[in-house]
Amino acid sequence: MKDWKERKQIILDLMKNEFYVPMKEKELAIMLQVAPESRAELKKALEELLEECKIQISKRGKYSLFDPKTAGLNTEKIFGTFISNSRGFGFVEVDGRQEDLFIPEDKVNGAYHLDLVEVVLLKKNNGKRQEAEVVKILERGTNTIVGTFQKSRNFGFVIPDNQKLAHDIFVPIERSKGAVDGHKVVVELISYGSDTKKPEGTVVEILGHINDPGVDILSIVKGFDLPMEYPVKVMNQAERTADTVSEADMVGRSDLRDLVMVTIDGEDAKDLDDAISLRKDGENYHLGVHIADVANYVQEGSAMDREALNRGTSVYLVDRVIPMLPHKLSNGICSLNAGVDRLALSCLMEINPKGEVVDYSIEETVICVNERMSYTSVKKILEEKDPEETLKYQSLVPMFSEMEELAEILRKKRRKRGSIDFDFPETKIILDAQGKPIEIKPYDRNVATKIIEDFMLIANETVAQHFYWLELPFVYRTHEFPDPEKIQKLASFIYNFGYHLKVNKEEVHPKEIQKLLGKVEGTAEEAMISRLALRSMKQAKYTIDCSGHFGLACDYYCHFTSPIRRYPDLQIHRIIKDWIRGRISSKKIQHYEEILPQVASQSSRYERRAEEAERETNKLKKVEYMEQHLGEIFTGVISSITQWGMYVELPNTVEGMIHVSKIPGDYFLYDEQAYEMVGRDFGIKYKLGQRVQVQVESTDRFLRSIDFILVEGESENE
Repeated sequence: MKDWKERKQIILDLMKNEFYVPMKEKELAIMLQVAPESRAELKKALEELLEECKIQISKRGKYSLFDPKTAGLNTEKIFGTFISNSRGFGFVEVDGRQEDLFIPEDKVNGAYHLDLVEVVLLKKNNGKRQEAEVVKILERGTNTIVGTFQKSRNFGFVIPDNQKLAHDIFVPIERSKGAVDGHKVVVELISYGSDTKKPEGTVVEILGHINDPGVDILSIVKGFDLPMEYPVKVMNQAERTADTVSEADMVGRSDLRDLVMVTIDGEDAKDLDDAISLRKDGENYHLGVHIADVANYVQEGSAMDREALNRGTSVYLVDRVIPMLPHKLSNGICSLNAGVDRLALSCLMEINPKGEVVDYSIEETVICVNERMSYTSVKKILEEKDPEETLKYQSLVPMFSEMEELAEILRKKRRKRGSIDFDFPETKIILDAQGKPIEIKPYDRNVATKIIEDFMLIANETVAQHFYWLELPFVYRTHEFPDPEKIQKLASFIYNFGYHLKVNKEEVHPKEIQKLLGKVEGTAEEAMISRLALRSMKQAKYTIDCSGHFGLACDYYCHFTSPIRRYPDLQIHRIIKDWIRGRISSKKIQHYEEILPQVASQSSRYERRAEEAERETNKLKKVEYMEQHLGEIFTGVISSITQWGMYVELPNTVEGMIHVSKIPGDYFLYDEQAYEMVGRDFGIKYKLGQRVQVQVESTDRFLRSIDFILVEGESENE
């Protein structure tokens, strides 16, 4: 017979014939007159048709056309993203579904990690998670994999860094590009494997040896497919961008260069995209939030714009920043550097002593920042009353005092309406010149960081509300109500501690969560209950519908303040500028209605990718840091409890696990409802928020894990 890969249709045509009865492979070969030497080709064709879910095979090995009903399936078509698991099974994330679908190992049907798949539901199984079967692979989601090369005599394997991937990748020696044992490589998949065959690939890039400085982080960057180099067209466009603001650029703009304003950022920040100004007139405050007019330099549809959309966000890793825009813009003409003219979009607000915005305007402006301040300097002035720092910036000190005053008013107003403030410390990891972690500590959240946070929040709310009432297409930042089941679980748990959570019609108001956090503040159970409340929340995302922000307890919210590093901000700046200039036509509205859904969904997806990459680099450096402290004893807090053990977080934010087999006592039961472990024999209890002493037992860079063992001694609730 001819090439079976090209002529699978012959098999399908035979099976579609009304006289066809299910046959085994040998019977099909006889029916189709396949010569013995071509039987392997027939087998390959049948395997491909099975993988494509065009045919099915019975337990007795007989082939027939695929039929969802005889396969015991629900025929409802559902599409989603396949998430693999190292143990062979997987999950499918479906937009609009509260819970992922579980895909048993024998129902994966060739799907690979991140594939876009079509699934059908299986019969409900005793109230467990809904199961489904993959019936079609619509689009492959993984083309390249990053991992560690292991060489044998005539071939090699790549062990994937991604722990979700179930199989090593087979690499023929002629496709290994000269990789040796321990090389971190990027491998391109040429086959996704089968039940009997490993996936196969070609090494396309060698990143360096696993022990070379920087290779560990570079592997994570490549693993998350984060674009690093800019295309030539983008760099050429960046080079052509002006270095200074011309007179022509200022035409039609409000000139605010005489207004006293500052930027307040971290010492090492280079992309300064927001400046603030404040003056008091009677009782009212005149707050200006001035944002770099990036849209003036990045035209929609240009090579630079397409690249920015493709990146979605700047990515801040422990040892590097991968910017959304080239440095020529992000650190140059779009950075609000002190003492130079810059173009901005300004949200100018008049705020009364109650924290209410009584008047505002959104304008295209030209500004000149007076001083580039750091969080540390402002903290020294306002919190520490440092005489040297106060003298150095004496002309600005009265404005800083008024900023602190207004920020507290705005914060108080937000708290009153129910805004939730989870004050968990972020991680700051200090590296030496070789990329080795030398210190890990909580990120300092002080009066200065809070001022900027409060002023950016009120600007974002004001802009979002304005464009909501204009009924124009827009990109909002939304945060849905928590899942009722999780809230009920939280309510049941805190009841044991004497706390009450008011829930109406299966919904909770954010003020109730805020009240709860206020009540537990300073108590032994504060850390435990705060963590559980946070875990009951959903993830914020970008949408075209203004459905409100649960965590901030507000009806209107968007991201307006960081167009250098977030694409949604850049996108809404274009809409704002079109509105200011009177360019909102029906054609323009239609254009935005067509492109914004993709902008919102893609930006949300890439934001999650950036967060995961940041989390992985932090985990890696924490493991590397704790390698230097093996055998040492620390006091930490139980941050999570699972069937396989307990996680303990140290004051420096490092988290490690105590395996259930290492917990004193003969046997422990995991009580999911009470979030605790109970010793069956001795009545010993361990629960969330409890303070324990641990010893660092081992670390694993490959798994990015830290193992602790319990030490007798202090073990009371924090």
